[in-house]
Amino acid sequence: MERETAKRKLAELREQINEHNYAYHVLDSPRISDEEFDGLMRELIRLETLYPELVTADSPSRKIGGKPVNSFRQVVHSAPMLSLDNVFTEGELKDFFRRVKKAAGEGPLSWVGEPKIDGLAVSLIYENGVFTRGATRGDGYTGEDITHNLLTIKSLPLRLKKDVSLEVRGEVFISKKDFQELNRKRESRGLPLFANPRNAAAGSIRQLDPRIAAERPLNILVYSLVFLSGEQPPGDHWETLQFLKSLGFKVGSHTVLLSGFEEAMDYYREMELKRNDLFYEIDGIVLKINDFKLQERLGTTSRAPRWAIAFKFSAEEKITKVERIEVNVGRTGVITPVAVLEPVHLAGTLVKRASLHNEDFIREKGVMVGDKVVVHKAGDVIPEIVRVVEEERAATVKPFIMPKTCPSCRAEVHRLPGEAAVRCLNPTCPAQVIERIIHFASRGGMDISGLGESLSRQLYEAGLVKDVGDLYGLTEEELAALERMGKKSAQNLLRSLEKSKKNPLHKLLYGLGIRLVGEKAARLLAAHFKSLYRLQNATLEELTALEEIGPGIAASVTEFFAQKTAAKVIEKLESAGVNFFEETGLDSGENLLQGKIFVLTGTLNRYSRHEAKALIESKGGKVAGSISKKTDFLLLGENPGSKLQKAIDLKIAVISEAEFEEMIRQN
Repeated sequence: MERETAKRKLAELREQINEHNYAYHVLDSPRISDEEFDGLMRELIRLETLYPELVTADSPSRKIGGKPVNSFRQVVHSAPMLSLDNVFTEGELKDFFRRVKKAAGEGPLSWVGEPKIDGLAVSLIYENGVFTRGATRGDGYTGEDITHNLLTIKSLPLRLKKDVSLEVRGEVFISKKDFQELNRKRESRGLPLFANPRNAAAGSIRQLDPRIAAERPLNILVYSLVFLSGEQPPGDHWETLQFLKSLGFKVGSHTVLLSGFEEAMDYYREMELKRNDLFYEIDGIVLKINDFKLQERLGTTSRAPRWAIAFKFSAEEKITKVERIEVNVGRTGVITPVAVLEPVHLAGTLVKRASLHNEDFIREKGVMVGDKVVVHKAGDVIPEIVRVVEEERAATVKPFIMPKTCPSCRAEVHRLPGEAAVRCLNPTCPAQVIERIIHFASRGGMDISGLGESLSRQLYEAGLVKDVGDLYGLTEEELAALERMGKKSAQNLLRSLEKSKKNPLHKLLYGLGIRLVGEKAARLLAAHFKSLYRLQNATLEELTALEEIGPGIAASVTEFFAQKTAAKVIEKLESAGVNFFEETGLDSGENLLQGKIFVLTGTLNRYSRHEAKALIESKGGKVAGSISKKTDFLLLGENPGSKLQKAIDLKIAVISEAEFEEMIRQN
């Protein structure tokens, strides 16, 4: 077959296969038999093997899984991937509607109701109609590049029905039927079973080898549009869903338009009844204001939009027995009682433990050792004791008494005025130190890969780490000598520690485990003070003057920096070269990209144009559409246009993607 003939034949095959994939996996209406479809795929792969130079980015052959990747590359989201606030009762939903109505003012409100799929949120980017990049939510600001696995999803279009550039958000999931079949196959091969469809989907999408993902029955629904170029964007959320459907995306079939609270409640009850009949797992409904202008006016908090809510279904409940009550010591010294339960299957997982929070909670619930209790998962996630089955209480039950001394260091415990928690106030308490190390290394903190609970405990017990500052003094020899470590694991950890030194200040602040300072407060403090040195010297008045930093957080911050133990840790971190500034990776307040003007030309391989723009702007730079004397850098992709010659004529620095990536890494 001649090359031109093969080219035309391949184009026909791709179009046919894409249409049949759409009919089968999106419309659920196959037009040909499986045998006929397989024949088309075999012919496509045969011709692509003969003419590899004719393989295109949108070829359906990419869905069979390519080569494994070595690691997940970090992707900065163009706009934060926010979570949703939850409500669990009719009264809570009514309060939410009342707040929105008050903020929105007079006039009727239109809402869109959607089933809340229990899956994994992802971001998808298309350039000129072709799928180019996909990422996980991550921490909402930075996710992981999972393009290689998303390519294997049959219901994900690799080419849209229009040549537009856009970013959409969606949910990857596994249907109930496919999940049962997946576990049946794993059981027959002697492999451990997945606990529930969500865990199976999450585990599949984070495989380094896309061939494994291709074997898993992953599916996807999209639910929002982040940006669009090449066409006038839809006017509201309902129109957006219809537009996305017209492009070839799979959207929810049970999505409806609603006019108010009563209709929202009717929709909730309807979906709760239909829940078991749907082909995918849902744990509630999502309600969104339809009007985009009103969405923009209402805005967001640091973690969730103010114009949307998730109304969760009532949690599944089971009866089990409290076998004993243990206590855990947290990183801030709080001693938390935990009920060890007779194992019970609940909402797809085996539950063995449930937090009892504090003395007051135990007294209020009347929980005793040996009691039969009703348990559920709060928000379908966290095991919680609802009530004691008092009518079945045995004579052998025993009351629980909180310990008077810390179970880790034996120091006397205290219940501070105004607090329900009992605390160990010894800052060198082993349990607290280990928990602080674990927290410091966590994803929201310094994100030190390989440093989990087991290794943190080993490092402390071996006398190598007495506080988080000691982590940066570890040597390869010390690490390799630890049980189950070895030379390679030691080198990997040291590389991860070295990389963490470049983290921005907000990750360090969260990692330090200052009481009451969560990720949101850490970002607010870092954004305002810019450096750890300024924050250390901040007064209580300066802190409380900040919006969303209350007196409790302010007092906690000043108390933390007043401690000698904290000063010692900070001194070690400074000596190790850990970044103390909000500009990532610098040990001075200057950001080398700040105010620099970039222009992009050609096709980028490592980033989409949208991602490159987001990265530059996140580092303080700007992106312009044309070359001028004010341009600082031209980022060069493949097949550049006339901008390249103009940059050369004006003697403007031309940088490759590799040089750009190094520049970003250093900043």
